[in-house]
Amino acid sequence: MTDVLITEFLDEDALASLRADYSVHYDPGLCERPDEIAALAPGVPALVVRNRTQVRGAVLAAFDRLKIIGRLGVGLDNIDVAAAQAMGIEVCPATGANAASVAEYVIAGCLITLRNIWQSGDAVLAGKWPRNQLMFNEVQGKRLGLIGFGSIGREVARRAVALGMEVVAVDRPGADPAAFAAAGATLVDRATLLATADVVSIHAPSTPETYHLIDAAAIAAMKPGAILINSARGGMVDEVALAAALHAGHLAAAVLDVFEDEPLKAGSGLIGVPNLFLTPHVSGVTVESNERVSAVTVANVRRVLGTR
Repeated sequence: MTDVLITEFLDEDALASLRADYSVHYDPGLCERPDEIAALAPGVPALVVRNRTQVRGAVLAAFDRLKIIGRLGVGLDNIDVAAAQAMGIEVCPATGANAASVAEYVIAGCLITLRNIWQSGDAVLAGKWPRNQLMFNEVQGKRLGLIGFGSIGREVARRAVALGMEVVAVDRPGADPAAFAAAGATLVDRATLLATADVVSIHAPSTPETYHLIDAAAIAAMKPGAILINSARGGMVDEVALAAALHAGHLAAAVLDVFEDEPLKAGSGLIGVPNLFLTPHVSGVTVESNERVSAVTVANVRRVLGTR
C-alpha cells in the first residue's frame, strides 16, 4: 500500500527522509499521465504535486482515502481546492518557501531588460566594438510597479529598494498602506501604476478575476517604453496583445516565465516577437528553494500522516 504518491520532482534528501518512514511511489513524470495517477490513487493518504499535476475531476475523485495534498510551491490553480476540502482533504502549499527565488528572478529580469548586457558577446568575439549601440539604462532611479503585494511582492520590493529603485504597488481593496511602507513601497491605484512604472511585475493569484489582468487596454495604458514581467501565473497576460505591443515598440521588452498554455504549442504567437525573454516556469525553482519547498511539504505530510 502506498502512503505517499509524488507526481513531480522532489529534493533527494527530502525524498529519502520520506522513504525512511513511509511507502513512497515517486514518479516525477506522472504529472503528464493523469490516467495512471487515477489508477494509483485508491488507498493513498498523501499526494505531493507541483504545478503541472491537475488535481481535479476524475483524478481527485479517484482518491478514496486522501488526507493531504502537499503542494511544492504556492499557486493552487491546478488543484480543485473547494472539492478537496469538501472531501475532508487538507491542501498545504509551501507558502513563502520560494519567495526569495522568485524575487531574484524579477530583479534579474529588470537588470537584463534595462541593461541588455548580453547582446555584445558575438560582436566582441568578431573583433567589433559596438559601444555606441549599447548605451542602455540603469536600474537605479527607475520606478517598479508591483501588481499584488503578498510575500513575493514584498521580497521583490526590498531587493528593488536596495538597488535604488522606487517601488509602487497595488493590492486587494482595503490593503494597509503601512504594510507597503514597511517594505519600502508606496500604495497607489492601478491607473497610476500602469501609467508611471518603468517596469511592471505581476504577483497576483490566479483567479477568474485575474484572467487577462493585463489585457490590450492595460498594455495601452502602460508608459511607452515600459517593461512587463510575469512570474506569477499564465493567463494573467493577454499574450496576443503583448506580442502586438512589442512588435509596435510600445513596450520595450517583456519577460515571461509562465504562459496560458504550458508548454508552448507549435506555432505560438510568441515566436519571433522582439525583445521577449522566455523561461519555462522556473522563477521559483532553484537548488535552495527546492530544498526549502520540499522540506516544508514533507513536514506537512508527516504532520497529517503521523508516525508509521
